[in-house]
Amino acid sequence: MPGKRVPKTRAGLRARRHIRVRAKVSGTAERPRLVIFRSLKHMSAQLVDDVRQHTLLTVTDAGLTGKKTERSAAVGKRIAERAKEAGITKVVFDRGGYQYHGRVKAVADGAREGGLEF
Repeated sequence: MPGKRVPKTRAGLRARRHIRVRAKVSGTAERPRLVIFRSLKHMSAQLVDDVRQHTLLTVTDAGLTGKKTERSAAVGKRIAERAKEAGITKVVFDRGGYQYHGRVKAVADGAREGGLEF
């Protein structure tokens, strides 16, 4: 039907942004993709090798206490620490369609503090 508009949901708009970001960002074994997932309560981060389609590491904020932004920064530091143990120093940051702001920025800053290069 011409002229009929489909209402856009927040999740649908984020999915479109994520597809747009993923068109430009890809991870390899030497420089994996640091993927962020943000729910209302929790934060998780993964290192992914897109060439082999393999998840190398996963870190969540389970078991951490404090404010959500503080827990997110701890997730970034923890994934940087585990990546260094695995011999990974450089990553490509994938914000997952989320705005680079708040908890997403806290994960990125924590990972940089932990020694990862973006």
